[in-house]
Order: sequence, then C-alpha cells, then structure tokens
Amino acid sequence: MAEMLAAIAKARRSVRFEVYIFHASSAADQFLQALVNACKRGVKVRLLVDAFGSMPLPDSFWDVLRASGGEFRRFNPLHLNHLVFRDHRKILVCDESVAFVGGLNVAKEYSGDGIETGWRDLGIKIGGSLAGELATAFDDMFDAADFKHKPFTRLRKSPVVKAIPIPGGELLLSGPGRDNPIKSALRDDLKTARSALIMSGYFLPPWRLRRELARLARNGGKVQLILPSRSDIPATLLAAQSFYRRLLAAGVEIYEYQPQILHAKLFIIDEMTYVGSANFDARSLNINYEVMLRFSTPDIAAEAREIFANDLAHCRRLDLKSWRKSRTLWERIKARAAYLLLARFDPFVARWQWRRFARYPTSPEPRDNAATVRPGREI
Repeated sequence: MAEMLAAIAKARRSVRFEVYIFHASSAADQFLQALVNACKRGVKVRLLVDAFGSMPLPDSFWDVLRASGGEFRRFNPLHLNHLVFRDHRKILVCDESVAFVGGLNVAKEYSGDGIETGWRDLGIKIGGSLAGELATAFDDMFDAADFKHKPFTRLRKSPVVKAIPIPGGELLLSGPGRDNPIKSALRDDLKTARSALIMSGYFLPPWRLRRELARLARNGGKVQLILPSRSDIPATLLAAQSFYRRLLAAGVEIYEYQPQILHAKLFIIDEMTYVGSANFDARSLNINYEVMLRFSTPDIAAEAREIFANDLAHCRRLDLKSWRKSRTLWERIKARAAYLLLARFDPFVARWQWRRFARYPTSPEPRDNAATVRPGREI
C-alpha cells in the first residue's frame, strides 16, 4: 500500500483507482487524503468502488473528495434485479505511466506482512504501455458503472470483457456471460501443461478446470495448491474441502497457509504466470468482473515460483490418509451443502439475473431501500 500511496502523491495529471472493498480504516483515511491532495494539485482523480463490497462506507465519506473536484462512482448500485454482478477488480493507474494490479483492497486487513499481521496478499507494479491499457480498461468500467445495459447487451461483445495483447503476454478482462477470457486461457494452458502452481484465497474451480488439474497430476505432472487454512468466509473453505479427497487421490499436492488468512492470487502454469484480482473459483471465473495479467516470459515465471516457494514454507501439507480420517460425517455434509450453495446456486442465480436483466434493461432506478443485504465480504 505504501507504494500505491507514493504513486498517488507523485501523480501530476491523472489518478484512476478501482477497488472492490473500501472500508473505514486508517488505510481508507490515508488513501482519501492522498486523493484529495492530488485534486488540489490539479490532478484529474476518478475513483470507482463496488456498491456491494464497499456498502458499509457512508456516501458522506466522499464529500471531501467531490468538493475537491474528484469524481466518484459506485459500480452497479444495489438492486435485486442485478445484485450478484460485482466489480472485483483492483486497479490503480497514475499518469497512465505506472499501474498496480492485484488482490489488495482498502481495509484494515491489508495492513501487514501476511505473516505476523494482516492478510497474505499479492500485487504487481507495472509501467509502460500496459499502464495505458489499464487506464483505458478503467475508463470503460467507469462509464458502465451505473449498470444500465441497452437492449440485447448480452448478445453483443462487452466493451469491458476482452483479452488485450501486451508485451510478453495478455491483459485479461473478464465479466459475466459465456465468454470469459481468464477461464479460457487457464483451460488452454492446463491442457498442455507439465506443472501447475496455484495460490488462491478462494478455491472452487469449475469442473473442467478441476478435471484438468486432476488429469495433469495423474499423468505425472506437478500440481501444487496453496490454499487457506482458515477464511473470512467459512462457506468458501467448506466448499473447497468437498473435493480435496478426489484431488489428493489424483496426486495433487494441497498445502494450507498457516500464519494468516490467505488472500493472494497467483497461478503459474509452466512458463505462464497469472496475477491479478481473480480467484481460482466459480465466482471469479463466471460472474465477477475481474482483471488478470498473463505473462509468458521465463523471468517473470521464475520470480513467481520464488514467491510461491517462500509461501510454501509457511504451509502445512495435507495427505490423503490423514484427511480421510479427519473428516466426520457432519463435516462432509456441511462441505457438500456449501459446495451446492456456491458452485450451483450462486451461478444459477447469476445466469437467471443476467438473462432477465439483459431482456429488461430499463429496470427502475434503485431506491435506498430497494435491497436489504449484508455488507459484502471478499470472494
């Protein structure tokens, strides 16, 4: 976070900041002050937060930013007709020359080293032409923030869902609908892979990706998963555990991160490296708006493997025999129920809402009491 704040402080022309969670905390106060200071320097500041993920923060919090000339929007204002579609991306672009992408939100949980204090997370700082592409990606999302789709939107190519070639890889921008560039790239890479190293705070892959991981391990490939030992959303951990036994039996190595809650997203498939906001789960790969960088350069893969190995040292490995013995009937029932909720019901609701909302795009504007839901947590 310190580097992000420093980049905002150095900005002279523009700051674009997109985040899922922006919660009241000392970090929130620091970022708000940095953005206000940028406005006072004449910098064009635009901030986009997800309406569900950042719901606890009152609208009055942003008054000082608006008064200073900054632009602020909430993505997809809460309405039951399209509640499930969330902007899970985390992007900061300063002066279209330096950018940050990763899993970091703005909340107290993200202050720390992930070992002694704070959640374990990961991000990447980049520059050059890629920063300009991310600025454009932000602008497209900012313009679509009110979620007012025109008729037959789902039948056309979305301007915010695409794969963009970049030096040494691709910028993958995903969203709800059939065409998901992140899921497609992962599936294609896994089909020919010799190894797969996956670190994900939430792990519930669609069955085709789960099948590819098991197939790779059964054929003698190296498949290592770093997953959380505990979670801020227990149902997600239970759902993942529902198929640990099958993965372990296929030869997949599963490691649980011990020191803190794991929130990082890092996928290394042979020489391909993915880093960004997407988890290796059904919601990130089917429903959320996400951003991932897919690099094909060996030097980035080597650096990513070093990060993975360092985190592996803080993990406990599961073995099939002990796992089977540790699972009571009640735990298996809970895990299956969580799986059905997150891997079946959640996508079903998303598909239903997407079809309904695309067909009836002129839904009434949401009222303050249009939806009574609990504040979103990170998924």
